Amino acid sequence: MPTANTSDLNCLLQPRSIALVGAKDRSVWSVSAFENLKRGGFDGDIYLINPKGGIIHGMEAHTSCVAVGARIDVALLMVPESVLLDTFDDLHSAGVKAAVILSAGFAEAGEEGQKKQQAMAEKARAVGIRLLGPNCLGFANFLQKTTVWTTPLRRAQPSPAVALVSQSGALASQLEQFAYQQRVALTHMISTGNEADISVAEVIEYLSAQDEPKAIALFLESVRDPAAFIRAAEAAKAAGKTIVVLKVGSSEAAAKAAQAHTGSLVGDDAVFNALCKKLGIVRVHSLEQLIVTTDLIAQFGRIKPGAKGLALLAMSGGLCEIAVDQAEELGLCIPELSASTKQALADALPSFATPNNPLDLTGGAMVDPGLISTAIEIIAKDPAVGAVGFVFDIPAKDDKRGFARSFIKEVSSGFQRISVPGLMLSHTFNAVSSEARSMADEYKLIYSGGGLNHTLTALHKILDDRETSAISNTIAAAHHARPNSERAVLDFLAENGAKVIPAHIVNSADEAAAAATTLAAPVVLKILSENIQHKTEVGGVLLNIAGAQAAADAYEQIIASVSTKAPNAKIEGVIVSPMRCKGLEIFVGTMKDPQWGQAITVGLGGIWVEALKDTSLRLLPVTEKDAKEMLSELRGGVLLDGFRGAPVVDRNELAKTIVAIGNAALALGPDLVSLEVNPILASEHGIEALDGLAIWE
Repeated sequence: MPTANTSDLNCLLQPRSIALVGAKDRSVWSVSAFENLKRGGFDGDIYLINPKGGIIHGMEAHTSCVAVGARIDVALLMVPESVLLDTFDDLHSAGVKAAVILSAGFAEAGEEGQKKQQAMAEKARAVGIRLLGPNCLGFANFLQKTTVWTTPLRRAQPSPAVALVSQSGALASQLEQFAYQQRVALTHMISTGNEADISVAEVIEYLSAQDEPKAIALFLESVRDPAAFIRAAEAAKAAGKTIVVLKVGSSEAAAKAAQAHTGSLVGDDAVFNALCKKLGIVRVHSLEQLIVTTDLIAQFGRIKPGAKGLALLAMSGGLCEIAVDQAEELGLCIPELSASTKQALADALPSFATPNNPLDLTGGAMVDPGLISTAIEIIAKDPAVGAVGFVFDIPAKDDKRGFARSFIKEVSSGFQRISVPGLMLSHTFNAVSSEARSMADEYKLIYSGGGLNHTLTALHKILDDRETSAISNTIAAAHHARPNSERAVLDFLAENGAKVIPAHIVNSADEAAAAATTLAAPVVLKILSENIQHKTEVGGVLLNIAGAQAAADAYEQIIASVSTKAPNAKIEGVIVSPMRCKGLEIFVGTMKDPQWGQAITVGLGGIWVEALKDTSLRLLPVTEKDAKEMLSELRGGVLLDGFRGAPVVDRNELAKTIVAIGNAALALGPDLVSLEVNPILASEHGIEALDGLAIWE
């Protein structure tokens, strides 16, 4: 793929002359493209190209681009795949620098199609033509009234702030229609198709350098160039433009990663989630959420770090109850109000109103709309509140009596007098009319017709206080050795700062007895062999052995059992360690994703990690803050805090151990598939790694 160069895209996305190659009156693509340009107000030159010439779309057509005899910035190619390559000679001769390729039948059609796409890309590169597509519907630069798009579009809307990028042209078209319905104004809409040349990453970099887009809505099927995607996401973050992504599928993780517990536990899609967290990308899971969330972020911005909760006001007690339930399910903070805030509300509101969050203003606000602005002012001053939402539907048409307008005016008045952001949202998912949008603009309101659930989902993303960090491009120097046995892995972890259980490696019954005496406690004996991963299956583990003679006997028993059940295994000795009976087991494992690199997973240890699959994942490297955040995401994380009288786990020490394991995995180099520590035991003896496993390419 070419190196991203956003200046190259100016010739494509800001043309002053456009040729429709393969124009026909009976082609829906040609008719739509021509009408979009005319209806959208494109004031540059439009040339229609057809080998037969004649009158097309009411204009005289040229037989070739060269025959135009004038500058052509962009060509929309609507010709069959079979003649597409020949078209490039004409484009080159005419000085065309960019082309949009509608034609299908390339990489999406299989191996033969991939070869054709490669040949087309090479031909275009050789003659200096940038390509959008193939198998794409085009692009629309609504800012400059340039709509090279091959299905019908609605007219541009005022005050655009959202850019839409999609690998699927058909879905982009549907999203544009939905955005119009919700009166979400778009700056750009770009379909990248098969990305023979221009990629999603390059488009994101281009949009990041433009002033008008405040947020980018992205529909993603696959990431063809991970490094370029990361660069583009970091460019967007640096420019203050949040990417909101709806991604289908998952990265195709290597089968080797799945042979370790980590890969099979978390699934490949979890790695992409981790990438989004690392890069500050907001991930959503429906078309509606994609538009609603991107729109609100573009209007509202993202509030972090140290974001606070949401205060919600409505004129329905039932709505307030629904909001609490949905917010709890989403993890959105609806904070308890302070005693002073509650008292101020009680003093201002009718006696039958209960000062809570969410706040039901009751029918009193119907009689006295001024209560709305008063309540907004009071509740916004609460120290736990970071944003204020008011639930009210702007009517499709301005009501003649002005009731709705009087409420909206008070909401606006309240919002303009507070120091935290405020927005108004509809009860249910409603289309937003042009009159409703005009009324919102008139009163300078942020308004969403996305309904309670979708808007609360978006607010959860907006109020997220997670600090993101750049993905490190530094690759740790590979360790010279490959620790393969349990003890070698634990020793390497200890060298990298992790706390591990004490151990003696013995090679005789007498040595086992001496080790047990030294440890002065019940011990556990485990076979040491890089050829044996599951020790219990070959009789290689004996627990709770007390005394020197018992340890000697246990040694003999293990050696005899392993020699019988795994006769070909190379035995390096037997590990003698103190027996740990009480404590909480934690699992930490790393895996290598072929697209995004090493990731680390944390969960409850022992059998629980497999039974519950309650895990949290991040891309490496991680910080102690990242590690503590991962622990807080576990559903079973309550067990760390002394559940039902159990000892409290030191989260700070556990976080240090997680970081040390992650750093150790990076230090072992690119041939490491997985490094697993299961369990780490949190007990009265502190945080200790009890067992370790490394899997290599």
